[in-house]
Amino acid sequence: MEQHSSTTEIRPHTASEGMTLELRDVSVHFGAVAALQNVSLGVTTGELAAVMGPNGAGKSTVLKAIMGLAPVTGGQVFWRGAPLMAATHEIVKQGISFVPQGRRVFTHLSVSENLELGCLYLNDRAEQQRRLDSVLELFPVLYDKRRDMASQMSGGQQQMLALGRGLMANPEALLLDEPTLGLAPIIVKEVFEKVHEINEKLQTTIFVVEHNINGVLDIANRAYVLDKGRLVHSGTPQSVQETNILTDVFLGRLGGESEDEL
Repeated sequence: MEQHSSTTEIRPHTASEGMTLELRDVSVHFGAVAALQNVSLGVTTGELAAVMGPNGAGKSTVLKAIMGLAPVTGGQVFWRGAPLMAATHEIVKQGISFVPQGRRVFTHLSVSENLELGCLYLNDRAEQQRRLDSVLELFPVLYDKRRDMASQMSGGQQQMLALGRGLMANPEALLLDEPTLGLAPIIVKEVFEKVHEINEKLQTTIFVVEHNINGVLDIANRAYVLDKGRLVHSGTPQSVQETNILTDVFLGRLGGESEDEL
């Protein structure tokens, strides 16, 4: 079947003009499995970019490649115009924070203790307290429950805690992997509102991988669609909504069979 016309818009190094955080022709292989194939995408300072696609598209692998958690076999990740080649904990110190899929809060610790783990590397106690106060101000629910064990929180509250912990590193860029996964619709709305607030109020640059298409397109400035490890659409949220690209990739109209999500 003929491929969607948007695929013709993708050119090598399309993400390299004025990008703060970018992948240039990045490939990732897990053994014989190609999770990403020559993918170029990026985000400018203060933008919120959404990465979408079906299971197996390589969405989560984009974020893992940035954080040094996936084996990049070709291409390069760039941060502020320079190659990003540090270990994961050093990447956090350079201003990029990652909130992985599944929340992964420490249920045996209090809310405040969970947040403090977000800047464990920081030796300045006064600065750590300043960041904690700032996050608790941004998330009233976390302030109210700051002394409670994380195990006592609902799924939505734990997601807010995961977001807050990501902000404790005081990042310039925040990477979010499926932040609304498994949450009730009313909580999904709250999460998107908070992500939008972080982007607008703190001017944090955000890369978000998301399966909830309508919700993320409402808050994004830039949108990418992946299919079977390849970038098949790059543009504005409106450009995604005005084409059939999402229908094509989710129905498998672009050809081939997708791998399990990596």
